[in-house]
Amino acid sequence: MSQVLDTPPPTPAAAPAPAGDHDLAALAARHGLSVSGARPSLPAYVRQLWERRHFIGAFATAKLTAQYSQAKLGQLWQVMTPLLNAAVYYFVFGVLMNTRRGVEDFVPFLVTGVFVWTFTQSSIMAGTKAVSGNLGLVRALHFPRAALPVSFCLQQLQQLLFSMAALVVILLAFGVPPAASWVLAVPALVLQFVFNAGVALVMARVGSRIPDMAQLMPFLLRTWMYGSGVMFSIHHMTGPDSGLPSWVGPLLQVNPAVVYIDLMRFALIDSFGGAMLPDHVWALALGWALVAGIGGFIYFWKAEETYGRG
Repeated sequence: MSQVLDTPPPTPAAAPAPAGDHDLAALAARHGLSVSGARPSLPAYVRQLWERRHFIGAFATAKLTAQYSQAKLGQLWQVMTPLLNAAVYYFVFGVLMNTRRGVEDFVPFLVTGVFVWTFTQSSIMAGTKAVSGNLGLVRALHFPRAALPVSFCLQQLQQLLFSMAALVVILLAFGVPPAASWVLAVPALVLQFVFNAGVALVMARVGSRIPDMAQLMPFLLRTWMYGSGVMFSIHHMTGPDSGLPSWVGPLLQVNPAVVYIDLMRFALIDSFGGAMLPDHVWALALGWALVAGIGGFIYFWKAEETYGRG
């Protein structure tokens, strides 16, 4: 009897083991590939932002031009809006509440405060919605996301410069003469812009994760405004006859909004003397700008790769 031996079927070749993360990283590095949307180093991020400075300027100008494009009066609203706000505040606080008592040149004092405060308020509000309100742009193009809040702050600075032309007319109309101190408005605005941009960067990151923050911010900003001496003189309201504790005045005067508003009043209004400023006011202005500007930029950069996802 012959014995038939069945030949066992050939063993299939084993599937290649999946490449590990190290092997994939080595393969990507060998072919010059990088992770899409990965956060660059901080120096590289700064360089990328600087390379797009022309885009930031053009984007800010385009936004400012389009802001009132549907209105009949067009760009006149850039000046009329803060002027109307100042008129309302003058009636409510200057006339009804008589906060003008004891304040020389109250109208220039009030208008300067309203214009400078509006710059900070609008920058922070625009920054809060800079990422969440531009998701289409964020998801479609690759660029440093910090360009958005910075460009919105630049837009508000351009808006303020239009308003400053009206402010000069108001100063002259109410008998405030031009002075060499007006030059101090330039460094004060530069420091305020850096501060505003830093806070806008912080709020842009918060607003990208918490959309409801855009609804809450108007209430927070309004509360901040009432404590910033926009419509009244902190120097007079917290004086020895005010009945307030002695620490209230110095505490209010280190408020960054108060610092920048008072610096502009000191620069533009001759009756607003140095005695009404807090001690070391320029150091305070520089300190707030550096803390907010550098801190806000780093805080925003740390979440760079998360913007526009999910």
